[in-house]
Amino acid sequence: MQSKLSDIELIEASLGGNQSAYADLVRRHQRFVFTLALRFAKNREDAEEIAQDCFIKAHRSLASFQKQSKFSTWLYSIVYTTSMTFLRKKKLPTDYIDDENTYIQLQNYAGSSGNLAENRSRSYYLNEAIGELQPDDASIITLFYMGEQSLDEIGKVLGIESNTVKVKLFRARQRLKEKLEKNLKSEVRELI
Repeated sequence: MQSKLSDIELIEASLGGNQSAYADLVRRHQRFVFTLALRFAKNREDAEEIAQDCFIKAHRSLASFQKQSKFSTWLYSIVYTTSMTFLRKKKLPTDYIDDENTYIQLQNYAGSSGNLAENRSRSYYLNEAIGELQPDDASIITLFYMGEQSLDEIGKVLGIESNTVKVKLFRARQRLKEKLEKNLKSEVRELI
């Protein structure tokens, strides 16, 4: 079964004319591509459009993938540039995220410890806080924690040095912490 093949093997099979190999690549990466696109677009329809454009661009440029980095790093750089272009064209508001799949992604990330209601609550507040961040901060947080990308890989995606990524990640964490503290403080006030 092709799903057990590595990304590189699927790419080679796809370049050899096997369309189902590329479909397997899409299935393997579609959730995270969508999640990352949603971090920029802030609504499901636009994120779906961005994700579809990304996979079309990736398919057209597959022969140019040089295998010097992971396929996911190369693909996420396409997501980043496509999202930035989309935002410039559409000038989307970046105030909120209201999407069930993002909650599910963050719920899965939160881990299986504790009860389900507690994890949903954590996921909700985390997602809400990430949604309040600027798109660049949200993308770095998403790539690092959900995408499990290294600083070097994020640097390649964003076109910046890994040291710059480290600084931006630190600052994004600080802003995320501030958002969480603000949001949770207001929630505590509502409970009292």
